[in-house]
Amino acid sequence: MYEFSIGSFFVGILIVFAGVAFVRWHQTIADNFGNGVSSYDKYKLYAMGTCIVGLIVMANLHELILRWVVSLIVP
Repeated sequence: MYEFSIGSFFVGILIVFAGVAFVRWHQTIADNFGNGVSSYDKYKLYAMGTCIVGLIVMANLHELILRWVVSLIVP
């Protein structure tokens, strides 16, 4: 059953803000931690994935997904 959670909403907003900052400065992060220009697209993909995960947590859908996965593993 779906239940909205204020805590998950604010944690999701923080994850989205981190993802947006990651998207904004992905080139600088790739230059400092990766292989430079060759890894720009890879870091942008990770940043967009972070934003999507943040939206999922913000909507509190991560609990439903985790329950579904656990019910598949442990019936």
